Order: sequence, then C-alpha cells, then structure tokens
Amino acid sequence: MRYERCRMLFGDEDFNKLQKAKILILGVGGVGSYALDCLYRSGVTDITILDYDTYDETNQNRQIGSEAVGILKTTKLKELYPSITPIHQEMDMEWVASFDFAPYDLVIDAADTTKVKIEIAKKCYKKLIMSVGSAKRFDTSKIEVASIWKTHGDALARKIRNELKKAKFDRNFTVVFSPEEDRCKDKGSCVAVTGAFGLVICSEAIKRIISKR
Repeated sequence: MRYERCRMLFGDEDFNKLQKAKILILGVGGVGSYALDCLYRSGVTDITILDYDTYDETNQNRQIGSEAVGILKTTKLKELYPSITPIHQEMDMEWVASFDFAPYDLVIDAADTTKVKIEIAKKCYKKLIMSVGSAKRFDTSKIEVASIWKTHGDALARKIRNELKKAKFDRNFTVVFSPEEDRCKDKGSCVAVTGAFGLVICSEAIKRIISKR
C-alpha cells in the first residue's frame, strides 16, 4: 500500500491526523516545492499551494517540476500531486489582507517578498512556519529551527524582526533559517540547502500536526 511505511512509522492514530490535516503552502519554488513533496509523500493530501510564476530555465537547479519551462508552477505541480488545490495568484499586501487563513491547520511561508512575509506573520502567526534566506549557501549542517526572535546570522530574518518590533508585534512563530555566511553576492543557490529547508519545514509540520490532541 502507498502509505504503509508511513503508517508503520507514525502509528494509525497519528497517521490519520496527517491525512486529515489541511495545509497552505505560499510559494512553491526551491523551498516550497520540497515541502510539498515531503508532506504529500508522508500522507498529507489536503494541501493548497499558491504561486504566480511560470518555470524558467534558471529554476532547474533547485525546483521540483522545473523541467516544464514556461508552464505555470501551479499547473505542473497539480499534475505531479493530483489531490492538491492550486491557486494561481500573486502574493501582495492586498491579497494577504483579504485571504481567509482560518480553514488551514498550518501555513507554510516560502514566499520571497519581505513585506508580504511580515503581514502573513501578523495575520496567522499561531499556525505559521516561515522559511527565510536559503540562497547563497551550501552547508546543510547550518540549518536551524527557532522562534523568529531567536534567529541569528540571517539578514532577512533580522529585517523581519526589526519591522515587527517597529509594529510593536511581539508574538512567536517558527522560522527555518541558516546563519551560514553568504557564499556569493547574487542569488546563487544550491538544492542541497533549499531542498533541505523544505524537508525541515515538512518535519516541523508533521511534528506539530501529530502533537495536536
């Protein structure tokens, strides 16, 4: 059976929790696509993905489905993971303000835009797992999981912390980050790290889902 080994690992009760979980993934690039793949293979099938981009040749070093150059990411990933719900939508401030996050048990933020990430955190911090800078790195041993307030060594996380402080927002949410020093100036990336971010997010999501009573 497809999920036999997952059920053996988690046990019937916890595996059933995974099967009933409802997850939203914002951005399905180098991090989000691996989080999607991991969750789907682990038995979570009620997954909504939101992205606006098409695949480009430069995505092929790090993104699942990226051989489909010129195709919408949401379209290709729906082919690969048939039970998911794709939303082709640009993530901007207006969208964050109007979108209903209530139906989802967990929200995975793998988006790129800092302002959008901050607004997502304000709106659904209790159910949020956020990815910050995974580019410019290649050492997976440096990846950490912490509260946003305990992140260190990452410029994007620092900017998010500072902006949240300015807004007098002091709530906790989980962040996957790496304090590894940048290895290049531009947007160089290695799937060893971007993919590992997605897999760590998946693990954190599973732990949170099965811990619920």
